[in-house]
Parts: sequence; structure tokens; C-alpha cells
Amino acid sequence: MRRQQPDAWVGASAAGAFRADAMYLFFLPALIVFAVIFMIPLGLVFYTSLFDPGFTFVKYAQLLDEPLYGRVLLTTLEITATATALTLLIGYPVAYHLAGQPPRRRTLLLVLVLLPFWTSILVKSFAFAVLLGRGGLINNALAALFGEGARLELLYNRVGVMVGMTHYLLPFMVLIVLGSLLAQDGSLRRAAMMMGAGRLRIFWSITLPLSLPGVMAGTLICAILSFGMFITPALLGGRQDYMISNLIDLNVRETLDWPLASALSVALMVITALFVVGLARVRKGELFD
Repeated sequence: MRRQQPDAWVGASAAGAFRADAMYLFFLPALIVFAVIFMIPLGLVFYTSLFDPGFTFVKYAQLLDEPLYGRVLLTTLEITATATALTLLIGYPVAYHLAGQPPRRRTLLLVLVLLPFWTSILVKSFAFAVLLGRGGLINNALAALFGEGARLELLYNRVGVMVGMTHYLLPFMVLIVLGSLLAQDGSLRRAAMMMGAGRLRIFWSITLPLSLPGVMAGTLICAILSFGMFITPALLGGRQDYMISNLIDLNVRETLDWPLASALSVALMVITALFVVGLARVRKGELFD
């Protein structure tokens, strides 16, 4: 019997190793597609940024030397931070309201939250151009109520960019924060109520602290999405709202400086990777330990 126990343990270990190897085989097609569709083009972009025509770092030095790229990066960070903050301020109350609804009503309201996903971002941007324009629905309503002097400049400026980007990012924030709120143990709130705590005290002492991982995850995901936004700033923003993605498009289509556009793409990717690293740390709970 003593000899059979090690043999059985070895057999179980071998079977477990075989199942692990078989599991990795299922990832092989996805890895191949990932390499062909993403890694190879990414390698070509990185190669183009370093060879013009010989090996050189001149394009990266140009990014550091010319003030234009610093201003565009600062504008990109400002727009990203503002859009993410607005999304959080609007999305958290919506998620909190949904978390307190019965399941059937919550499902119906979630359908309304997800409606923006059913429309192309390009179509939505043109729709906002119609709504926010000088002769759009909003300004016409203001003019009818308060006179022609009440018309506002809502398009081709930072206001239009914030409206379009916040509308696009809001469902992501709501869904992530809602998942964090629904995962909380309801007995904690009931115990706090039995001890005499009011709804506001329960929110600040229990609900909000427990939802911080979801808040941080939603914030980072919205920041990642907004940092590389292209269509909304191009259609709704002005000259002062140029983001890095718009500058990449300018160098690819108009100035035809592909090495510089590739260097900008690599810089954008590196900064986005920092957001992804932060998201991974949040999911592991390292920021809240």
C-alpha cells in the first residue's frame, strides 16, 4: 500500500499536467490571431519609427524637442482627465440607483443605459453636431425661450468634445461600478441600519469604500478609451482640442511623415500601457491593500 500511494500521486500529477497543457492548446488559435493581427502590425509601426531610412532616434528626439507635441500631449491629458471625471460624476449615481432597483426593473433600465452601444460612434458624433450646433435643437430652444442672445457656442470647442466623449464612456463606467455595488454584502448595510446609522452614513462608511476598486477600474478603463479617442475630437472639437490620435492622422494623411506618425503611435501606446498596468494592479487589489 505504501508503494501505491506515490504511484497514484504521480499519476494524478501527470493527469493534471496533461489537462494544463491541453488547456494551453485552446489558447493557441487566439495567440496566432493576436500575433498576426496585432503584434506584426505593431512591430512594423515600431520599425518605421526607428528607420528613416537608416536606424535613428531622430523622430523620438523631435517629439521631445518641439513644443507642439508637448502641448498636444497636455491637451490630451486634460481632455482625458476631464471626460473621465465627468463620466464618474454622472455614472456613479446612475449605478447606485440601478443597484437599489429590483432585478426586473434594473434589467429594463440597463437596456436604456446600453442603448448608446447600439449606435456607431460616428453616427452619434454627427447627431451631436446637429444638436449642439448654432442652429441646433438646444440653441433653437434657448433662443425661443430667452431670445437670440441666449445662443451658446457648444460645438467645435471643448464643450462639444466633453459631451460626445462623456456620452460614449458613460455605459462603461455604469456597468463596472454597478458590478462592484452588486457584489457588496447586503448584511453589512442591514447591520448598520440596526445600529442606527442613516442612509448617508451607510453610504460614506460602507458603500463608497467597498466600491472603490470598481470606481478605480472604471476610471482607468474610461481613461484608456478616452486617451486614444479620435472621431469625437475630430468632429466636435476645435483647433485647441487636438489630441495625439488626431496628430497621428495628420502626419499619416497630410504631411505623409510616417516615421513621425509611428513614433507618436508608439508614445501613445506606451502611455496607454501604463494605464493598463494600473488597471491590473487595481484588479489584484494592490492599490487598496
